[in-house]
Amino acid sequence: MPEKKQLKFIISALNLMKVNRYKNYKANIVINIERKNFIVKTADSSEELLEALRLRHDVFITELLKRKKKSGIDKDRFDKACDHLIIIDKRCNKIIGTYRLQSSLYTRKWYTATEFHMRQIKRLPGNKLELGRACVHPDFRNGVTISLLWEGIRAYITASESSYLFGCSSIKTMDKEEIRLIYYYLKQNGHISDDHRVRPKGKFKVPGLKKHVKRQPIQIENIEHNLMRDKIPPLLNSYLRVGAKVCGIPAMDKGFKCIDFLTLMNVADLAEARKRKDDTE
Repeated sequence: MPEKKQLKFIISALNLMKVNRYKNYKANIVINIERKNFIVKTADSSEELLEALRLRHDVFITELLKRKKKSGIDKDRFDKACDHLIIIDKRCNKIIGTYRLQSSLYTRKWYTATEFHMRQIKRLPGNKLELGRACVHPDFRNGVTISLLWEGIRAYITASESSYLFGCSSIKTMDKEEIRLIYYYLKQNGHISDDHRVRPKGKFKVPGLKKHVKRQPIQIENIEHNLMRDKIPPLLNSYLRVGAKVCGIPAMDKGFKCIDFLTLMNVADLAEARKRKDDTE
């Protein structure tokens, strides 16, 4: 059996090997936009990618799960093949927001498909863009940052000629009754679509939710709309405002202690929403 010092050395070496997988990282599609104190761009070096993954670690692992990884980064098997939209604050030269972008131009394997059966979405025409792993430094969680993320996403949609956007939109809850009410709130407000036969995979099912939804009618008087509205994160709200739909019931991600709704948007609807906004300004 290796001694403790040897074991620590082996673990450190393995962690270093994992980090080195990101060496020579380059963006598939280069985006670079400057807005006053900020730069919105795709990470285009291993240093930028690793800083984005450290921010994800700080938000997802430390802040939300109250844990730490020895590597100090949050990563999975999809990251190296993806583009990573980042927001840099020029005043401190730090990444303060990031969003993972995965285009069908470069892959046919999706993170969303690890949680959902989504065959019909895979078959949609044109290029598809999966969005995920969105996180923002706590000091910058405001409308300005959301607007910057959207500007970067729109630039990437144009460059990749994407026809559809999709991804997992997370809500921080594991309470079954709250999950049921959030689903009914979205259903009542016209945000749920069952057109694409999306459903969670086995281990991601919310226990009893599918049967309950089939059996019980929506009871409007039991839903506190203001309370449920506050449960919807700003980024998901911004999707819903421009016409995105939530496909079916949510999945439960026990690892991150949240539920995920598969959110789908036709890019044509996004363009129409932007045109209506421009016409009213």
